Formats: sequence, C-alpha cells, structure tokens
Amino acid sequence: MRKSSKMLVGQTMTFIAFFAAWELLVRWLHIKPVILPGPLTIVAEIWEHRAMLAANTWPTFVAIGLGFVYAFAVGFAIAVGMAFSKTVRELSYPFLVVAQILPKVAFAPLFLVWFGFGLTPKILIAALVAFFPIVINTAKGLTSVDPELLQYMRSLGASQRESFLKISLPWAMPYIFAALKISITLAIVGAVVGEFVAAGEGLGYVINAANIALDTELMFAAIAVLSVLGVALFMVVALAERILMRGGSLAIDGAAM
Repeated sequence: MRKSSKMLVGQTMTFIAFFAAWELLVRWLHIKPVILPGPLTIVAEIWEHRAMLAANTWPTFVAIGLGFVYAFAVGFAIAVGMAFSKTVRELSYPFLVVAQILPKVAFAPLFLVWFGFGLTPKILIAALVAFFPIVINTAKGLTSVDPELLQYMRSLGASQRESFLKISLPWAMPYIFAALKISITLAIVGAVVGEFVAAGEGLGYVINAANIALDTELMFAAIAVLSVLGVALFMVVALAERILMRGGSLAIDGAAM
C-alpha cells in the first residue's frame, strides 16, 4: 500500500511538472495559441465549450466501447479455435496477419460507402484495429498451460469444458488482460479514425473540424478530453484485471489442490 501511494504521488508530481514546464515555456517564448496553447488556455477552452465537448464525448465512448466488445468477442472465439484446432490455426493465421498489415485508415472510406455515416463504421474500424492483440495473446495463453495440470484434470475425470474453465482460461488470464490493455487503446484510435472520415459527431469529428478551421485551442481541448477518456477506460480494464486475476489464481490453486 505504501509503495503504491509513493508511485501515485510520483506520477502526479511528474504530470504537474510536465504541464508547469509546458505553461512556462509557452509564456517565456511568447508562443501564440494558434501554434501551441498552454495548459491553462486549454482548460479554459474546455470549460467554455464544456457542453459541446460533453455531447461529443458520448458518441466516441459508445463507439470505443462497442468496438472493444466486438473485438474481444470475435478475437476470443478465434483464439480458442486456434488454441485447440490445428486446422483452424493454419487456416486463420494468414488472414489475421494480412488484416493486421493492411492500413486500417484505408478501410474507413469503404465502410463509409457500405454503411453510410453514423455509428456502424466507427464501431467496425475500432473493432478491426483492436482485435489482433486479443487473438494472438489469448491463443498464446491458452497453449502455454502446464500439461501436467491438464493431465491431472483428466485423471480426475474432468471434461474438456471443465478443464478449459478451471485451468486453461485462468492460466491464460494474464495474457488476455495484457491484450485487453493494448486493445482498449487501439479501439480509441480506431474510433477516432472513423470519426475523422465517417461521422458528424464525436471527439474525432471535433478535432478534425477544429483542424480545418485552424482552431488550435479547441483541437487541443478535444484531444485533452479524449486523453482523459482513454485513461479512464484503461483504468477500468486494469481494475477488472486486478479483480478477476485474483479469482483466476484462486481457481487454479483450488484445482491443483
């Protein structure tokens, strides 16, 4: 607890020092807000446009959340198939690599043509960007289970389903949550890319519109709100990891006993 408190204090002081140096540098060099606004100017801009930013935060949050959920559902299903079926692994892996290599921005105009403006293109792009780490890490975790544990479960007469739920899945949890932490950040990127191209609302849309209008202060304000949203979502995943990892460890310990 004391170590965590010291780390939190250290992180907070680092952020304060960074933004203080940023504000002093902008004032000392007399940098115009159109080039680089200071943190205090950005905070004032957020407050001035708080209603508009709040209204556009919700569509971005929904796109990120749904894209992340779909990425997890599809990625987890593929990973389980790859872990327990050599045929599925050999057939799906080339497509996964190609899907990862292709630039996701190129899909945004296609999704706009296929699905029109709205929420659907943003969700699909977010899911497409986020699902690859889930597939690879989950499959790796499921195939790295100690064979002796699985053999022990079989000797007790456990079914394949029971072995999966009590041994394989808890064993793979660290891999899964490592992937989820990466994927939630990628889902944010995907949703914003979708809002750049195929949306009339959302923080990505605000950033793009402010960029076109050369409203740098509003652009930085939207980026700041998006950053806070991203950190909050990452912390939710980290909190879920702390809660479920404890349960997963207890499940493995109970099976071993």
